[in-house]
Amino acid sequence: MFENLTDKLERSFKILKGEGKITEINVAETLKEIRRALVDADVNYKVAKTFTDDVKQKALGADVLKAVKPGQMMTKIVRDELAALMGGTMTDIRLEGNPAVILIAGLQGSGKTTFSGKLASHLKSKKGRQVLLVAGDVYRPAAIDQLKVLGTQIGVEVYTEEGNKNPVEIAENAIRHARANHINTVIVDTAGRLAVDQQMMDEIAAIKKAVNPGETLFVVDSMTGQDAVNTAREFNRRLDFDGVVLTKLDGDTRGGAAISIRAVVDKPLKFISSGEKMDALQVFHPERMADRILGMGDIVSLVEKAQEQYDEQEARKLKKKLVKDQFNFNDFLTQIGQIKKMGNLKDLASMIPGVGKALKNVEISDDVFKQTESIIYSMTPAERENPSIINGSRKARIAAGSGTTVQDVNRLLKQFEDMRKMMKSVAGGGIPKLRR
Repeated sequence: MFENLTDKLERSFKILKGEGKITEINVAETLKEIRRALVDADVNYKVAKTFTDDVKQKALGADVLKAVKPGQMMTKIVRDELAALMGGTMTDIRLEGNPAVILIAGLQGSGKTTFSGKLASHLKSKKGRQVLLVAGDVYRPAAIDQLKVLGTQIGVEVYTEEGNKNPVEIAENAIRHARANHINTVIVDTAGRLAVDQQMMDEIAAIKKAVNPGETLFVVDSMTGQDAVNTAREFNRRLDFDGVVLTKLDGDTRGGAAISIRAVVDKPLKFISSGEKMDALQVFHPERMADRILGMGDIVSLVEKAQEQYDEQEARKLKKKLVKDQFNFNDFLTQIGQIKKMGNLKDLASMIPGVGKALKNVEISDDVFKQTESIIYSMTPAERENPSIINGSRKARIAAGSGTTVQDVNRLLKQFEDMRKMMKSVAGGGIPKLRR
């Protein structure tokens, strides 16, 4: 999302390269480039100007240590100010009341219904909540069907009233249903329009007044750029929502909405969403996003994603197998499955400092493991358990069964053997010897 902005910011910091100290002259040129980079990324112009003014004030007033170069100091100041601009710290969702009611609002096509499903999955799996999804979009039949599909997919009940065209009644009845069935969280998906209009505002305001939600979230399509910020401003004037959700961050977007929306509406960004998978939802952390914008990666989020798939008991079993040199292709398949559950591979790679930039123009398909899995699935159980028995004729059969070549099979076997040696050495506390 922020690749172009990251490149331009890095170029602006290079202006200070070789400078002995930060001065009003060299900092002015750097800030001019930073402001241009932000505006090009579709950040609100007033927000960009205020931001660079604040950075200038901090930079000229900073005591630069001899051990810290001016460019490094400027990067640190910009990073801190970016984090502050986007809210400073993470703001968690409020789950108050019995049941806790969360109202979802936004324009048609912003991704409200998909987000409702993702949020239900998030609250169920991460916070142990019992969730009821409410189909409050009575104008778009596809929205009700979509919510039912998502509910089935994540194992969450969906409340609908076929034929009832009154979304206020539906929401009120849904809350009564939740209380009667001891469901502690209700997420109300509402109708959107193609543009902000009075009828839409009146309806969503009436629903809010009737159900008195503890949390009202405004869902906005980040691909609409600065229009997203303007729409958020109009909704906030009427609805006074509690937080913003940015969707479609995996699309062709410049990222300006993520940076400037907090400053314009003075409401926190609470979630960011990408892709259609139900686990493709992240709590928004301003400091981590600032690091990613500046190409510093986001190791904390990467570790958290890994921990979600981490099973301590399985890890102990795996270590024992590695030490005893018993790691096989069945174990390898399990590890691939865990990596795939963590999300989009390019997004994961971008969280590693320096890797995101290196992969800027590289397409990493989610099917990157497809050939490897095909080859392994074409093996017999005995071959997966004991790869050393795979001889020439077996390789030919595996290649034919997986639609690959013998060279592909040989390559995988070599990679697997090298990886097994490396993992065994690490598990045993040693350092692998490199072949010369």
